[in-house]
Amino acid sequence: MKKNFKAQLKRDIKNVFLNTAEFGETYTIIYNGETYKNVPAVLTGAKETARERLAADHGEGLFKVSAVLYCAQADLGGVQPEQGMPIRINDEPGSDFLVEYRVAESICEMGMLEVGLERIGQ
Repeated sequence: MKKNFKAQLKRDIKNVFLNTAEFGETYTIIYNGETYKNVPAVLTGAKETARERLAADHGEGLFKVSAVLYCAQADLGGVQPEQGMPIRINDEPGSDFLVEYRVAESICEMGMLEVGLERIGQ
């Protein structure tokens, strides 16, 4: 039986990259009023960077936090998160504490979502 590269890649996304025994972990994600529990995903560690401040900005001590979420589009009900929309994700697998981010960018290739996330932290 001849294997199709795209079909094999789709299987590898679930069976390797998002596999909770390998790289993935399970998260609760709330997006657009829907709650998705036990979503196998990879959430890169949050990275803190200086944020741009305007002259009238008095938010001293605040910084921008960026992260990237990788998950299967099917696990979010077939939805692709839209730029600027809020999305909440538990801060670590198994935790009930949800962190709210804004979608900075969203890319979907062959059913795999790559969602850039941002939030302002203290």
